[in-house]
Amino acid sequence: MDLASILGLVLCFVLMIFGILYGNEPAALLRFLDAPSALITFGGSFMCILASYPLQEYLDGLKSIRLIFKTSTMDVPAIIQKIIDLSNVARKEGLLSLEEAAEDVEDGFLKKGILLIVDGTDPELVRAIMETELVSVEDRHKGKIGFWENLGAMGPAWGMIGTLIGLINMLQDMDDPSSIGPSMAVALITTLYGSILANWICNPVATKLKGKNAEEMMVKEIEIEGLLSIQAGENPRVIEEKLKSFLAPKDRETQNEESGGEADG
Repeated sequence: MDLASILGLVLCFVLMIFGILYGNEPAALLRFLDAPSALITFGGSFMCILASYPLQEYLDGLKSIRLIFKTSTMDVPAIIQKIIDLSNVARKEGLLSLEEAAEDVEDGFLKKGILLIVDGTDPELVRAIMETELVSVEDRHKGKIGFWENLGAMGPAWGMIGTLIGLINMLQDMDDPSSIGPSMAVALITTLYGSILANWICNPVATKLKGKNAEEMMVKEIEIEGLLSIQAGENPRVIEEKLKSFLAPKDRETQNEESGGEADG
């Protein structure tokens, strides 16, 4: 589980509750619970998004929130080391020997590239096939990200709609002082609910999904460059230096230690 996602969402909620209750009685929390406001803001936002997407895409978009709670399993230095190991095998035993080595590769994208190389596919065609798959994966990711961005935009918009409804009701019944308070409550709480939906849920989810997408795209680009370098017969040391350029400086030090440790063995 991704602890940062859980802590972030939970602590945001705790801070909101603390702000509401600070200096007030616990009953003050009830002032912020309003069924009509929730129906207008949350119901309107989700139903508007439902109208914007095919049903299956809508359901898939909702389910994608689970991804932010999953810890990334991508160990980029380990992937680079795996490519270097493959390059050593290819350099010593030839490209055809990679077919046997591919059996131990769990990454489907990397395995596909290895088998294309073993089949003698032209390097440009290998790049075209793998980059096409990369673009396809990124498009699917962007669809999920766009879902949460659009939902986040709907929250404040429907909050404003609720505010206008509350103000209209208040102005229509100015001769009844008892109705002014409830109508004003709907007007203000819908705005609050819209901001909560956008800034507590949707924006953090979209941002986290963007980060996961960027990480996966980087890994796939590393794999493409590594495999094409192997196919070109480049020196494993040169391949390592090329792939390390994708890493941040602190991660390059980790990669050097891993490579050095294996070399010492």
